[in-house]
Amino acid sequence: MNSVGLIAIEGDLLRIVLAGALGLLLGLEREWSHKSAGIRTFSLIGLLGAVFTVLDRPLLLAIGGLFVAVQGLILAVQGLLREESGLSLTTSVSMLVAYGVGVLVGTGLLLEGVTVAVLSSLLLVLKRELHSFAWGLTREELRSTTEFAVLAFVIYPLLPTGDVPIAAAGFEVAVEPRVVWLMVVTVAGIGIVNYAIVSSYGGRGIAVTGFFGGLASSTAVVGTMLDHVRQHPAAASYAVAAILLADAAMALRNLGIALAFTIDAPLVGALVPLGTVVVGSFLIAAVTADWNEAVEMELESPFSLRNALGFGAIFLLIVVSGGFAEAYLGTAGFYATAVLSGLVSSAGTTTSAVVLYRTGSLEHDVAVIAILLATASSLVVKALLVATSSDRAFARRVGLWTAVLLAMAGIATAAVLF
Repeated sequence: MNSVGLIAIEGDLLRIVLAGALGLLLGLEREWSHKSAGIRTFSLIGLLGAVFTVLDRPLLLAIGGLFVAVQGLILAVQGLLREESGLSLTTSVSMLVAYGVGVLVGTGLLLEGVTVAVLSSLLLVLKRELHSFAWGLTREELRSTTEFAVLAFVIYPLLPTGDVPIAAAGFEVAVEPRVVWLMVVTVAGIGIVNYAIVSSYGGRGIAVTGFFGGLASSTAVVGTMLDHVRQHPAAASYAVAAILLADAAMALRNLGIALAFTIDAPLVGALVPLGTVVVGSFLIAAVTADWNEAVEMELESPFSLRNALGFGAIFLLIVVSGGFAEAYLGTAGFYATAVLSGLVSSAGTTTSAVVLYRTGSLEHDVAVIAILLATASSLVVKALLVATSSDRAFARRVGLWTAVLLAMAGIATAAVLF
């Protein structure tokens, strides 16, 4: 037998061994839970799927799958008759998963097979935690989770791939619908994570409240702090820190969007200026706050499909208007759009700049400056909101530190881009 044949045999053997090992992994939790099918059964099922696949016998493969399905159903019915606690299909479905993993591995899809096995094992092991999580959800949280799934896994695949040109008055702007929507999903996902963290730890410290609240809405943090200072004037020092940490979170979010979605040619020019805002905000908050204070921060529902659609519309509007503003008025027109839209959503402006940069409509430096202008605009508008506070000392401190952050970011921008 030649060397090619030996290599092929060795590859088949390794796949069969891996299929058995992954079946064993799936069977561990079933064995520990004292179910009818355990380590040996699941290992054999994985081996069966891999062997039939390696032999390339479709009829045997179909018969094996049918056998596993029937055996699993029999075990489920036996459990129902024995325990009288309802029909449990977890073991039956897990057996089919083990067979499918064997088929995947036997086909040569090793990464896919390992991924399915590991995720399935986690679902089995985390049964109690998953049940507790599901039972603890409110109706509003459950609805929000479902809406997010629709947004991420239903709407996204329906959008066209590639660039979609939009033309008017002799000018044309290229837009990537899927990229725009993926960024909407990303920002919404950050909001959901933020909701969970703030709901769990919001009362334990200003760092969690300010920073993680700022990931979703730094303006919401400002509103909360204004109300808290009105009720507790002595809490002004940590309220200042909370707003600064919200600014840091906002800048970090924008930086993440700018870098994560431009991996092939990253917007590295934004790294130092936005990093300066993040680090500067943390340092100022660290030395000025009374960290013994804490505040409860109530957030609205984790996610709203209606709000997401509106957010997506804003993103698209900014992309299109920014592209046409640059076409009609040049770079200055796009900068003006960035400043104005940053008053509403710096994330939206960042997204727009990234999308236009990806399609070649913006140069690197123009995209970076637009992102920085939007971030600066967001910092300014929060300081203006705080200026409405009746506590003038509180308002002055926020205004002063915001000016310091803007000056630091300006110097960093000049050093990097000019």
